[in-house]
Amino acid sequence: MAGGRDRVVWLGVLLAGAANLSKTRAAVVFTQLQQTDNQLPCNNFPAAASWKSAATTKKLRSCSCPQTDPTKPNKAFKILVGFTRIPDLSTEFEYETFPRDCFFSLYPSHLLPAANLRHGRVPPPLGAALISHLAPWPTPSFPWLTSIRRALAEYRRNPEECGDSLRILLENCISCFSDDEHYRNDARFVKICILYGDVIQDFKRIFEMMEEKGICQGLSILFEAYAAFLIAKGDLLEANKVYRLGISRNAQPVERLKRMHALFLKHVEEIIRNAAPEPQADKIVNERQEQLCVDPWSTSITESFLKEKETYLKKYDGYHCINKIYSGKASLSSLQNSSRNKTLELGCRKYQIKGCSGQGRFAQVYKAYVDGNADDVVALKIQRPAFPWEFYMYRQLDERIHSEQRSSFGLAHRVHIYADSSILVTDYLSHGTLQDAINSHLVTQKLMEEVLCIHYTIEMLRMLETLHSVGIIHGDFKPDNLLVRYAREELKADGFSTRTGNWADQGLCLVDWGRGIDLNLFPPGTKFTGDCRTSGFSCVEMQENKPWTYQVDTYGLCVIVHMMLHGSYMTLEKKANPDGSFHYQPKKPFKRYWKTELWSNLFSTLLNNRSNESDVELLQCLRKSFEDSMCSNQQLISQLKHLLARQKSSLCLT
Repeated sequence: MAGGRDRVVWLGVLLAGAANLSKTRAAVVFTQLQQTDNQLPCNNFPAAASWKSAATTKKLRSCSCPQTDPTKPNKAFKILVGFTRIPDLSTEFEYETFPRDCFFSLYPSHLLPAANLRHGRVPPPLGAALISHLAPWPTPSFPWLTSIRRALAEYRRNPEECGDSLRILLENCISCFSDDEHYRNDARFVKICILYGDVIQDFKRIFEMMEEKGICQGLSILFEAYAAFLIAKGDLLEANKVYRLGISRNAQPVERLKRMHALFLKHVEEIIRNAAPEPQADKIVNERQEQLCVDPWSTSITESFLKEKETYLKKYDGYHCINKIYSGKASLSSLQNSSRNKTLELGCRKYQIKGCSGQGRFAQVYKAYVDGNADDVVALKIQRPAFPWEFYMYRQLDERIHSEQRSSFGLAHRVHIYADSSILVTDYLSHGTLQDAINSHLVTQKLMEEVLCIHYTIEMLRMLETLHSVGIIHGDFKPDNLLVRYAREELKADGFSTRTGNWADQGLCLVDWGRGIDLNLFPPGTKFTGDCRTSGFSCVEMQENKPWTYQVDTYGLCVIVHMMLHGSYMTLEKKANPDGSFHYQPKKPFKRYWKTELWSNLFSTLLNNRSNESDVELLQCLRKSFEDSMCSNQQLISQLKHLLARQKSSLCLT
């Protein structure tokens, strides 16, 4: 196995172009990678906010290493995959150091000169390695491999005239064998695909083709090569996603892939440490970008995004598009609020309707048994016209939210898209919503106990902190969309502060993602216009016709907290400050025996946050203040356990 120095060299070459990364953009890279990947160190680098720049909290979608000169050969990528003797590389790179333990397995050991092995140098060119593997391959591939070897030799002698010939040869070879089952998981065939991607400098297209056809998806070399290509192009975000994708698919050898990913993250951190101050030109660009305002819920924008993502939607697990009107025995239009025991046939499954659990302007949600199994219960959301956007948002949650927190945001199993409607199949939770919990107190002329209010406030702050850190806004944050989750077993005193043990299953689950906003689809600095059109939940910016971003969610949180504390919707009053400015606060005062300092700080902070930059640190600070208050008194946690058990028995729905 190569030493640490050898493994560092190639990634250092790939990321060499990042030496001029600005301090501001470097901070964003570090912050966002840290939020999306728990392997990145979190204590050895100053927080992004410490640079006091408005751009430091912009999403990683705007961040990358400076792109390499497109007129020059992509040396780093060819070094990585071993194609270093193609003539457009300077001679000093022909035997450049690279990690033996990562890519030498592509080449037979008897082709590697002993000196090169000892020094961790690049093996002979791909053509020779391919030819050495001819024996195990089916006979039809022999002429192709021979031709590729000759084409590479000709290309070395005359790159300008022979470049097209090599490209066409590789293209025809891939076309000939890409549908052949013999080559589905053959590492030698994936090398040809990698070489072709490097020749045409469009590895993304090759990767998508291989993914669609299921070629070598279980081999780590595919993900390593694609990530290397993206790093050389300066796209660190996508490179990080590719590494994570390969690891999630357990691409073999997965331990090698994990090592490469860890090295990548380490080098990103080193680049950030040496980042340069933000150039004045970048500041001007950022200021201009911040002027962009759009309505994220406009039909035209949603449809354009869906069209742009159509290829990816079709690849998502559970996506079924029929493009015909639903023609099952039980018509969708015949379903009513009281419908029971009607059966919908979707694909190879039958769903027996057991009642309506929710209804809106364009959609109805039904409880259903899968194939008549009372132990397999799901929710069917039927929407007219068809609306695949919500399924897209669920899949973004799958990709961006860590597994430990994923249960807090609902799960979609599949969606069936018809010409006139769509049916989304999701998890079904039987304990009602946070609105039900609030109402259960109001019917007895009581208000929710403060300790319960604190518990649910912590849950909501954690939810928004998680969502906003990965570039997602819910857009319809209200108690009807917050399902209550309960632990299966009795809660224990320990584990509350760390959210471990049974406390990990206790909390809320945010559903209904039809108005979700994916910030990665918008240019950096984009602000939003438009009203949420949910009575009582329009944020201050919407009421004043001003741009907004995260306020649509945080205002909804304030309204929910107000409903828990006071049993009514929130109304605001505008108060003048001594300096002539204004601030907002709820009209209703707090009870004297409440923890007024906590609640006052929550409302004051969230209602008067005019910044459209990331609010993750702000939400985290508020959450910790509530957690500290609870953990300072063990009697409060004991009281909370008792109240949750009582609430569970009263809200459990069958």
